[in-house]
Amino acid sequence: MSTDTTASVSTHILDTSVGRPAEGVAISLTARSGRDADWVALGGSATDADGRCKDLPALPEGTTHVRLDFEVETYFSKKQAEAQQDAPRVRDSGAFFPEVAITFAVNPGEHYHVPLLLNPFGYSVYRGS
Repeated sequence: MSTDTTASVSTHILDTSVGRPAEGVAISLTARSGRDADWVALGGSATDADGRCKDLPALPEGTTHVRLDFEVETYFSKKQAEAQQDAPRVRDSGAFFPEVAITFAVNPGEHYHVPLLLNPFGYSVYRGS
């Protein structure tokens, strides 16, 4: 939840290759208070069955930049293993992008919902509502 002096962040992931939420993707949250400041790891979480990450840590006062790191390689490796159980001859390289890092600027008092639209060979992000 944002306050007058802090911003807040939420996210979710949709696997566009299957048209379903991406469950079990680890997400790390880091922040800094100025363009030249050091990044500070705040913690992380993982997406639930709905592809949402509802328990990201709160941003500290003075945060100006946020980075979300999505660890997608494990997610796609698991999907690949499941697909090969059904069709052992299917060979896929997994994920072209083993991780996705999204960095964005924030203002105090605002909420930032940053959805990730994901497939094994590409991704897109946007500021949602």
